[in-house]
Amino acid sequence: MKFYLSSFKLGNNPKELARMMAPGKEIGYIPNACDYSNVDPDRTKEGTNNDIAGLSNLGLSVQLLDLREYFGKKKKLKNKIAGLSAVFLRGGNTFILRQAMRASGFDEIFKELLKRKDFVYAGYSAGIAVLAHDLNAVQLVDNPMDKPYKEIRETIWEGLGYLDYLILPHYKSNHPESPAIDKMVEHCLTNSITFRTLKDGEVIIIE
Repeated sequence: MKFYLSSFKLGNNPKELARMMAPGKEIGYIPNACDYSNVDPDRTKEGTNNDIAGLSNLGLSVQLLDLREYFGKKKKLKNKIAGLSAVFLRGGNTFILRQAMRASGFDEIFKELLKRKDFVYAGYSAGIAVLAHDLNAVQLVDNPMDKPYKEIRETIWEGLGYLDYLILPHYKSNHPESPAIDKMVEHCLTNSITFRTLKDGEVIIIE
């Protein structure tokens, strides 16, 4: 699996994402990091539409992949993802996204996708922070107690475990979470947590 990891939105290298994808296949847009219990649906819809438009402008074929439709239906989700060339996970609350991954079985499917050389995992903010082993430090920015799904009522502190470091997005950026990221940096340094900062616009590409 290949990775396109952006601090915010598509970042400064969006054409690289298009290059990394297998031709003729679709990218699934996963919006679930914004499934807050007190969500503003209009604002969320606007953000989702803007993200999808950005992906479409790259010449990509995009379809919405809402993990809530696959809660308890891991096999169905696995079959759906098998027909895609990539997934793109938007930002929001890392813990909520992790809950949606657990309830749908995406976290288990992810382990199998790692074997696919033609598949791309892309996203920003919460969508990339979730790749770490441990999410405890993320609570300095995201609320771990927001549990919007009736299907899962626990906080999951373990990430997907692909990266051996925690990505801290929005570092020194014009973003409302940037001051909280400074606190996360201090926390990680104090507690010997391996991390990497990303400023908005910056992208990590792993091939």
